[in-house]
Amino acid sequence: MKINLISDTVTKPTPGMLDAMMHAEVGDDVFKEDPSVNALEEKVATMFGMEDALFFPSGTMTNQTAIKLHTQPGEQLICDKYAHVYNYEGGGVSFNSGVSCRLVDGHRGMMTAGQVRDAINPPDFYHSPLSTLVCIENTTNKGGGACWDFTELQKIKSVCEDHGLGYHLDGARLWNALVARNQDPLQYGQLFDTISVCLSKGLGCPVGSVLVGSREIISKAIRVRKVLGGGMRQAGFLAAAATYALDHHVERLAEDHAKAKEIGSVLSGLKYVKKVEPIETNIIIFEIDETFYNSQVFTAALLQKDIHIISMGQGKLRMVTHLDYTNTMHDRLLSILPSL
Repeated sequence: MKINLISDTVTKPTPGMLDAMMHAEVGDDVFKEDPSVNALEEKVATMFGMEDALFFPSGTMTNQTAIKLHTQPGEQLICDKYAHVYNYEGGGVSFNSGVSCRLVDGHRGMMTAGQVRDAINPPDFYHSPLSTLVCIENTTNKGGGACWDFTELQKIKSVCEDHGLGYHLDGARLWNALVARNQDPLQYGQLFDTISVCLSKGLGCPVGSVLVGSREIISKAIRVRKVLGGGMRQAGFLAAAATYALDHHVERLAEDHAKAKEIGSVLSGLKYVKKVEPIETNIIIFEIDETFYNSQVFTAALLQKDIHIISMGQGKLRMVTHLDYTNTMHDRLLSILPSL
């Protein structure tokens, strides 16, 4: 039995999702004539109380488009040092937008309003880049699926308003945060200028992310998406999967969170585990005590039992629970970990 905990992107469409895809009404989305895509965009925009939305083939393209829309070449965005837009998007910030990143040393991928304020370059000091955008990631990937305190996000919004900065949310796993914190998407729509949400992680879709924002910014996003090669034709098959997931797969994320916490509890009790990061959603990040095990030897031992996890670098290992991680797999993993 293969147990794949590398990411929550490894899932396959469920029978219900496949049925929705097979019966999707489609058209040419490049001409905005795909009814399933149009319906998905309207649905997501309404969920967040925002004017418009645009369907993208990937979360990276979604974030990169938002950054392009909020900035000009030579400017600077502010983000935590763990931010996905800085660490895992191939240098797209500089390549696509000619923008640099001012990194903040936050906690588990989360920075404070005070830190954001201190990171803003004086606008009249032309020797430094002009600060124009703040990027937030919720939940934080490198931070172990941590959820932001909403009050702090509101404080950062005030800083952005005081200094004329754009405010973008990389919400790749925002669905997990909404379930874990019992929050409403409308809260986030009222706060951020743009939000990207991923459909191919916890929700289990094969492809896709959505950018939400004002009608003006989304009209500009269509052009940027075209430039980046993101225009799709009969994308309604993918949009139908997303609509099905939004209707059936959001609340079940709580099951992934519960399993992740159970794994963390077992890991914490093992002598060969040095540290387990706090677990709030579906990501488990932990470190092996090198006096017992080399982390590479540990991952190899799991591979021998067909259990797949991933390294985050700097000695940190990661497991991610998801839709296809069954109860049977869970019981098997929990029994194997103490036996290593």
